[in-house]
Amino acid sequence: MKNTFLRRLLPWFAVIAVVGTAFYKFKVVPKPVEEPKLSQDSITHEVMGTGTLEARVKTTVSSRIQERLAEVLVDQGDAVKAGQLLARLDDAEIKQQVAIAEATLAAARQTAARVSADLARSEAVLAQARLDHKRMTGLRTSNAVSQTDEDKASEALHVAEADLNRSNATIAEAQAQVLVAEKTLLYRKEQMAFTEIRAPYDGLIIRRTREPGDMLVPGGSLMELISLEEIWVSAWVDETAISKIAPGQKARIVFRSESGKDYPGVVSRIGRETDRETREFLVDVRVNELPKKWTIGQRAEVFIQMP
Repeated sequence: MKNTFLRRLLPWFAVIAVVGTAFYKFKVVPKPVEEPKLSQDSITHEVMGTGTLEARVKTTVSSRIQERLAEVLVDQGDAVKAGQLLARLDDAEIKQQVAIAEATLAAARQTAARVSADLARSEAVLAQARLDHKRMTGLRTSNAVSQTDEDKASEALHVAEADLNRSNATIAEAQAQVLVAEKTLLYRKEQMAFTEIRAPYDGLIIRRTREPGDMLVPGGSLMELISLEEIWVSAWVDETAISKIAPGQKARIVFRSESGKDYPGVVSRIGRETDRETREFLVDVRVNELPKKWTIGQRAEVFIQMP
C-alpha cells in the first residue's frame, strides 16, 4: 500500500524538479553582461530662419519714353539673352521727328556753305578796297585827285572791313546752327532707339504686366527680369545669432513645396539692420541646387550650421 502511494507521487516529484531547475537557471543563476559598443559622432548645431526665394539681381524692365506699346516679343517664363529685343513701341511719330531733324541739319549746312561764300566775297572786296585806298592816298599826295576821292576810298575801305566782320559773325552763327541741328538729330535718333526695348543681361522673365496697345510711361513696369547667376533665400533670423553667423557657412534649405528634402546652400550675405519689432535680421543663403519647379517669392526654411 505504501509502495503504491509512492509510485503515484513520483511523477509530481519529477515535475517539481523540472520547474525548480528552470527557475534556478533563469532567475537565480547570474546572466553574463554584454559590454556596450561605443561609437563616436559629431553633433551639429543649427540656427533656423524663415524666408523667401529671391534673385540677387532683379530688374523692372520699362520704357524710357512715353509711347504706345506696339509689340511684346517675350512672355513670362522665357529665358532671354543680353541685348535681345523684348518689345517695340510705336515709332511712327518719332520717325517723322527724325526726318524733320535731318532736313533741318541739311538746311543749316547749306546756310553755312552760303555764308562761307559770302566770306570769300567780303575778303576779296576788302582787299580791293585797301588797294584803292592806298592808291588814292598816293595820288592825293601829288594832288592828282581831290580830297573827296580820297574820302570815298577811305569810306569804301571801312565798309569792306565791316562787311568782313559781319561775314565772320554770320559764319559763327551758321556753324552754331549746324551744331544744334546735329545734336537735335542725334537726340531724335536716340529716342528712335528707345522704341526698341532690349534685355540688359542674360536672365529669366518672371512677370509680364503689359499688352500691345497699352500706353507706357517712363519708369512704368513692362516686365520683371531676374538674373540666374545667384539665387538665394532671404531668411529672417533671430538677432541672438548675429555673432555666430558669417559668410561662407554651410546651410541646408527646406522648401515648403518639398518639405521632405534638403537642398544645400551657403551663407552669402548678412544684413546690417535688425527689424525693430520682430528683432530679426536678414541672412541671404545662396541656393546651390534649385528644385525642378521653383518660383521667386516661395517660402523656405534655412538651417545654418554653426561651428
